Amino acid sequence: MTMTPDILCIGSVLWDVIGRSASAMRQGSDVPGRITRLPGGVAMNIAMTLARFGLTPALLTAIGRDAEGDELISACAARGMITETVYRSDDLPTDVYMAVEGANGLIAAIADAHSLEAAGAKILSPLSDGRLATVDAPYTGLVALDGNLTLNLLSDIARSPLLARADLRVAPASPGKAERLAPFVQSGRGTLYVNLEEASLLCQRSFDTSRGAAEGLLARGAARVLVTDGGADATEGRQDGLLTQTPPQVLVTRVTGAGDTFMAAHIAADATGANAEDALRRALQAAATYVSGETAL
Repeated sequence: MTMTPDILCIGSVLWDVIGRSASAMRQGSDVPGRITRLPGGVAMNIAMTLARFGLTPALLTAIGRDAEGDELISACAARGMITETVYRSDDLPTDVYMAVEGANGLIAAIADAHSLEAAGAKILSPLSDGRLATVDAPYTGLVALDGNLTLNLLSDIARSPLLARADLRVAPASPGKAERLAPFVQSGRGTLYVNLEEASLLCQRSFDTSRGAAEGLLARGAARVLVTDGGADATEGRQDGLLTQTPPQVLVTRVTGAGDTFMAAHIAADATGANAEDALRRALQAAATYVSGETAL
């Protein structure tokens, strides 16, 4: 088959197991709620939103050759994603993310992305073997990259000739992995999508506002950043200026995946030629719609 993706989504594609309760929770809480299992992972969440915006994403990830993996591949294909680019491992299980959310937000989460980390550079094979590109004809399109990859692999990607001409869009998988994005700050590569906590970790100092965080990242060498702060102001920063907007105020019913929705909506707006103000506005609206429990469109 001839694959013509609009964007590559590189990173975690796994099963999300999410427990949600309408009650406020704390450590040790035992409350009624709902438990769901859905396709997830940063790369998957971004790809799903991009597909809803009419783009065709190709997945570069690791998924096991187990029953869970077969089911996940089918779910991805049914959502309009190209899966022929996925690395299928015979000896690594399909990854899983588990989270608990209460009325007061995310209580705890565990990301088991060990198979993705173990697969390493094998997931990038389509960029050199002719399926998507070759060493002599590197990929030149959009790429959404998540921080579930190892620091060594992310460092290699930041300077790899295979992606030197690509439009890189990069996000950490979680605050705990934010510092893995340091190679992209140091090299001035790509567009970084981070929240206030992640920006603070990357800059090794605290910020009170998204605007201050964007200024801090740019000062450290980042080429372009988008910094969010929950329901507070969000800022896009480039070396030639800053743009700050306030997101719509909504009742929050879920939080897992909100940042991925924001990133995907912003990429989709950029891809259709929206100006900076309109692209940020659309991304904030999509994220607000998502956390309110509605469809992120």
